[in-house]
Amino acid sequence: MSETTELFNSLLQLAVDNGASDIHIKSDKPAFLRLHGSLEPVDMDSLKPEQVKDFIESTVPEQFFEDWQTNMQVDYCYDLNDLNLGRFRVNGFYQRGLPSIVFRHVKDQPPSFEDLNHDPKVFKDLAKSHNGIVLVCGPTGSGKSSTLAALLQYINDNFDKHIVTLEDPIEFNYTDNKSIFNQREVGIDSPSFSLGLKAVLRQDPDIILIGEMRDRDTFETALHAAETGHLVFGTLHAGNAQQAVQRLFEFFPVDQQPIMRRQIAGALRATITQKLVPGMEGGRIPAVEIFVVDKLAESVIEEGAFEKIPAVIDSGEDGGSKSFNKDLYRLIKSGMISKADGLNASPNPKALEMNLKGIFLSTGGLVG
Repeated sequence: MSETTELFNSLLQLAVDNGASDIHIKSDKPAFLRLHGSLEPVDMDSLKPEQVKDFIESTVPEQFFEDWQTNMQVDYCYDLNDLNLGRFRVNGFYQRGLPSIVFRHVKDQPPSFEDLNHDPKVFKDLAKSHNGIVLVCGPTGSGKSSTLAALLQYINDNFDKHIVTLEDPIEFNYTDNKSIFNQREVGIDSPSFSLGLKAVLRQDPDIILIGEMRDRDTFETALHAAETGHLVFGTLHAGNAQQAVQRLFEFFPVDQQPIMRRQIAGALRATITQKLVPGMEGGRIPAVEIFVVDKLAESVIEEGAFEKIPAVIDSGEDGGSKSFNKDLYRLIKSGMISKADGLNASPNPKALEMNLKGIFLSTGGLVG
């Protein structure tokens, strides 16, 4: 092992010991750790450009080396299970002509809903779906992968399913229990997302995990899979349910959207949008908005009346829908987050303040 690799491994050990979610490496700067959402500098000498470049080129899998040389950026996993540190998602890139890295720590053992402080009932109900699309949404670093991992692990522990994942790169490793897994990594097990997805449908899956709904081809394949009796999980960058649904239509030209509204309304089972809030005992806790697509929600999507989605969520609590404020209320009342942090994370802090005083207003105005 080279001195550079030993240095980086020590840095990753420090990150894990302190509970960092991400490690930022920039040439000619010390490393920074993301701790509970904030960036903190490491007390160390600045890292030289040649050290950063040497680490990437000595650890990147052979299949991705050409990506690094040609595209000057690369994604791969770095495994330190032999040091009991788990795995790290690595994004190497250049900025202003100098190499940089961002590491994301990935714990090998999938979490449970309880580990993530999720209210598990709706998640367990969604896991029982026989087909359709479930999207976990939020910005980068909001815990989407962890929530999906908890869903898949729950299925693994309770149902006999064949689960195929297509990821870039693979994050959590699953051990077959009641279900069997085939985990495919783009660039290693499949040359591309599109080719991998086309092959998945010939592999007799019950459940398909698509790492990210990133383009029209990916989403159209997910729709086809959902319509032919498969349950599809995926992630999407969106800040709330309304944004998530609208983003799906951005994959299609305007003249196709009326046709797609019926198709998407029939296939979409739910969106789960989350953001991380500082916990009272350290760490960060996900607060979630859940939009379960019932008959009323289907009609709203078919009409293209996306502005009604927040009201549909408020009126759909019996079916499992839940607003951000409702979950923030739960987290504050249970003592998991502070009132101040809950109000700061709320899309409507005045309404949350009223909720905490025991005043709940009905949105109303919706007719099924």
